[in-house]
Amino acid sequence: MQALEEIKDNTRMWPENENTQELLMGVKAGDDDAVNGLLDRHRDAVRRLVQMRLDRKIRQRVDVSDVVQEVLVSAHRRLQKYLESPVMPFHLWIRQIAKDRIIDAHRRHRVSAKRSVDRERPIVVPAGMHRSTMELAAHLCDGELTPAAVATQREMVRRVTEVLSELSEQESEIIMMRHFEHLSNQEVAQALELTEPAAGMRYLRALRKLRALLLDSSEEESVEP
Repeated sequence: MQALEEIKDNTRMWPENENTQELLMGVKAGDDDAVNGLLDRHRDAVRRLVQMRLDRKIRQRVDVSDVVQEVLVSAHRRLQKYLESPVMPFHLWIRQIAKDRIIDAHRRHRVSAKRSVDRERPIVVPAGMHRSTMELAAHLCDGELTPAAVATQREMVRRVTEVLSELSEQESEIIMMRHFEHLSNQEVAQALELTEPAAGMRYLRALRKLRALLLDSSEEESVEP
């Protein structure tokens, strides 16, 4: 089987930092077009994050576009403060704002009394990310799933989505960051305030558990009458 450390789609969700830096220089110089360009550049990535992390039941009450707009407005309002002390790359900074807004939405629209308001279970896989889901499953199982068990792409997406929901919040968070958001280990370490070795080990442990759950679910379904 391919080394678990290598299991990650190479397509980034977040914009490259180099071009972002050029826009940030424009913002510092007082260029309003640079401000608009900077926020527009990150709009799609913020939308995908909100789609992944916003609970299904809450999405029946809250428009994803409204949450995205809240994130961008908040980022615009706090941008000068960020420029005074950029403690992390801009995309990680606006990502944190997005996560805060998602938590706020969960607090305003509680799914159930049993569910923690701070939970952000990543159980929603947008259609555009089904390829990442299938690649993750294929790498993890490396042919150990029978053809009958993965007869359709929809079935594969369903299976992986279900087992992702069985991981702990800490485990599912790092899987989503590395494989679906396509953040590097260094970026994950910065976002979670971990050392890079600690972030790498957390990712590896989560992958191993995800693989075991995926294979277990396949075996259970294969023995059903």
